[in-house]
Amino acid sequence: MFGMMEGRTKQQAMRNFQKLTALLVLAMALCGSGAAIAFDETDLKKFQALNACAECDLSGADLVGAKLYKGDLSEATLRGADLSEADLSEADLSTANLKGAKIDGAILCKSLTPWGEDNPGY
Repeated sequence: MFGMMEGRTKQQAMRNFQKLTALLVLAMALCGSGAAIAFDETDLKKFQALNACAECDLSGADLVGAKLYKGDLSEATLRGADLSEADLSEADLSTANLKGAKIDGAILCKSLTPWGEDNPGY
């Protein structure tokens, strides 16, 4: 009797292990897909031409040192974008998705950000 229970326990453990392995593989695939963030080339061209691109997708875009003064990026997706050293003075980022964006050294003077007006000049 104990031998049968032990065999079932091993079988159940093996099934649980297989389920866990499948879940881990699925999770890694889903997480890995985020690493290949790509922006919409049309949105980038639109922004470069108009200095406005509300609701556009610039995920992962390389905007290092870009001159984005008074740019309208409200509701834009900038996930993982590199905005290091960019001039975002007076830009509207108030409802932009900046998750994972790099803003090291960016100029945010009087820009509207999701956390409020940055450096309002008081």
